[in-house]
Amino acid sequence: MKRYYSIGELFSDYREFNDLSQSDFAASIKVDLRTIQRWEKNLTLVKSEKEEDIVLATLMPYQLIHNLNATVPIPTYYSFKTRKFSLSEQSTELPNLAWYKDQIDLITQNIRTIDCDLDLKHIDHFIDSQHKDDTYVNNDLISEAVRLLPELNFVYTGKTGYYAGHCIVLPLNEATYQKLRNREITNKDLRASDLIDPSHMERPIYYRYDITGDCNETIFYVMAQFFRYFRDLKNKNYVLCGYTERDDNYDLNLEIGLKNVWEDKVLQEQLNLDYPPRFIEGNFNHFLFDD
Repeated sequence: MKRYYSIGELFSDYREFNDLSQSDFAASIKVDLRTIQRWEKNLTLVKSEKEEDIVLATLMPYQLIHNLNATVPIPTYYSFKTRKFSLSEQSTELPNLAWYKDQIDLITQNIRTIDCDLDLKHIDHFIDSQHKDDTYVNNDLISEAVRLLPELNFVYTGKTGYYAGHCIVLPLNEATYQKLRNREITNKDLRASDLIDPSHMERPIYYRYDITGDCNETIFYVMAQFFRYFRDLKNKNYVLCGYTERDDNYDLNLEIGLKNVWEDKVLQEQLNLDYPPRFIEGNFNHFLFDD
């Protein structure tokens, strides 16, 4: 994470990370070029009513924008790669597993099932930007996942009411699971017809499509909700699987009982990642029920 001291520095790095010109950025948030130039030189602050437009267009956390868009900014750490912010360097890493397990029953009112009309545009933008591919997300796929498995398809809105994270889990049929596992298809190939009501399966297959949060507090509540589902699930003969390119959860996935089925070393080098993109699978029975 980088520590930011001004809104201008943040906007400049945002453009560089997303390969945008000042004109591109201006068009995306409906302001003129001169306004962007003045913001980046810290000559003027963003009007408070414009903060929401910037949050929705860039998916940078509202709290990050609010902290830096002030006469006396609050220095804030942020990573464009993981989309996480923090006020201190000590809280930038993911917490250990005991932190999740010991407080798994803490509940927040800021989690709700994905509203396809309201939330998909934000989720699309987030996932597409992570993969730098405007066609990565299939909305019909997510809508069907919400219908079949609302408990594990939700958004976290944060204390400010703005979108701050989400959890998307797909209940896969056996044939699709095997194709993903054998590298015959990728996430982009998944369709609504590949999903099935998990209660109809002797061995339900849950595919961790995308889980994210803008800070460790958000991630905690998202993951607590996620883990509670599997703790309370009557059928413990399930498979949790997924494809991930994230660096920050490599060791946690192994500690929690998931194993790497395959790793893509070539893509790791292309993307300059610390750990290889990988397909993981397993369940949480050992983590949740063994002391």
